[in-house]
Amino acid sequence: MNRKSKRLLVRFLFLCLVLAALIGAFTAALAQAGEMAQDSGANVFPFNLLTDFLGSQGVDGASTTIELILLLTILTLVPSILVMMTSFTRIVIILSFTRNAMGTQQTPPNQVIVGLALFLTFFTMYGPITEIMNNAWVPYRAEEIEVDEAFDRAVGPLRQFMYDQIRLQNNSSDLREFLILSKRDMPSESLDEIPTHILIPAFITSEIKTAFRIGFYIFIPFIVIDMIVASALMSMGMMMLPPVMISLPFKIMLFVLVDGWNLVVTSIIKGFGG
Repeated sequence: MNRKSKRLLVRFLFLCLVLAALIGAFTAALAQAGEMAQDSGANVFPFNLLTDFLGSQGVDGASTTIELILLLTILTLVPSILVMMTSFTRIVIILSFTRNAMGTQQTPPNQVIVGLALFLTFFTMYGPITEIMNNAWVPYRAEEIEVDEAFDRAVGPLRQFMYDQIRLQNNSSDLREFLILSKRDMPSESLDEIPTHILIPAFITSEIKTAFRIGFYIFIPFIVIDMIVASALMSMGMMMLPPVMISLPFKIMLFVLVDGWNLVVTSIIKGFGG
């Protein structure tokens, strides 16, 4: 091992020690806050959130540190669950296609596109989210069901949503393909017989395919405007003038006159059966 590799190894070990010390200090502070809450009856939010989520009634040294790490790991997976198991993927791709078709570069900016897609996702997923809250989260908070049953009840509405969207968009071939790739003896299209690890990639593939199909339809009117402007400039001998500079105002004007954003958003929501 050369000197550079040794330095990198020492730095890595030092960072690990610092991270362990920070976790230990945070755990100790959390334990102290929990003891204060139990003694005084006060409501300490981080401690109560941790105990409610993990179902623990106290802090037990190293085990609580492991539970805290597991909780943070689960929280890091939440964005992936939001993107891959909801309507977010299709919505954000369609909105990106719309912006690219108009040729407005970074207008609207990425933050606006993602924010709009996020709230449209909440709108289209209101039914499954409500069902998860009523059937899984509320009974679990009331200690009426265990963690395993709460998880099964929470996954059920998401599985039904993904399955319905695959069938609604006529993309059952994606589901059959993943069933065949999983080497199941008797591939079935019944939801109860489809494992979640097969349903999720089939749903993602279906959503991307649907979003690209809608994006193609969005591009058509803007391409027609570009072709008309390019032909007009060529006929006038203005070949050195970029057609985009002339077509962009016309595309924006057309999009505003037909209330394009309202049409796009309405079409997206109706595409989910809303």
